[in-house]
Amino acid sequence: MSESSQPVCLVIGAGDDTGGAIARAFAKEGYQACLVRRPRHGDALEKLADSIRADGGTAHALPTDARDEDAMVALVEQIESEIGPIEVAVFNIGANVNFPITETTGRVYRKVWEMAAFSGFLMGREAARFMTERGKGTILFTGATASMRGGPGYSAFAGAKFALRALAQAMARELGPKNIHVAHIVIDGAIDSNFIRQNDPNVDARREEDAILSPDAIAQNYVMLHRQTRSAWTHELDLRPWKESW
Repeated sequence: MSESSQPVCLVIGAGDDTGGAIARAFAKEGYQACLVRRPRHGDALEKLADSIRADGGTAHALPTDARDEDAMVALVEQIESEIGPIEVAVFNIGANVNFPITETTGRVYRKVWEMAAFSGFLMGREAARFMTERGKGTILFTGATASMRGGPGYSAFAGAKFALRALAQAMARELGPKNIHVAHIVIDGAIDSNFIRQNDPNVDARREEDAILSPDAIAQNYVMLHRQTRSAWTHELDLRPWKESW
């Protein structure tokens, strides 16, 4: 058993933008933020953990390859035994790539599926093992426009995101009656991220008129989903800027 009774929010894909904002939001709610990215991002992960601690929260940097089944089993067991009970598990790996279908290799397709679908299954399964024992918990999956429709060049990304959405639906139907809230969040639009800031010269103007998704605003919706009463659970929530065409 863990030494702390302070509940945990596990964030798989705790990057600099949306994942980091989700971790910070739950840390402010009193959760221990367990932050996960691939080991090569260990320095960035520790930097995020330091920033959460500087704001008075609790954070643990746990570099792990979420595609590795043995590593994910060990990660969740470590958190449960040494840190605290996982009350919220968030899967936030993107894996957004664009290749014409004739240039999409088997390696690319498989890698994107492993990152955006298989690793989500591993997180969901392992979190569910402990949540079902306690009879409570929340599992949240980050989707995208590609979760709903495939676009030109997005065969690999849409295939993985469709699979993740199906996983979320199946888990929600199975785990809901066990008092575990499973939700899928469709992020439909550009996020105010490092990538966008480096590649969109109009990002400042879009931010000023709320025409781009704010990571902090996204994160508040994740907290809201976790706080929902089970008499009115949301399974799928779509988030987009007010000016986004859909």
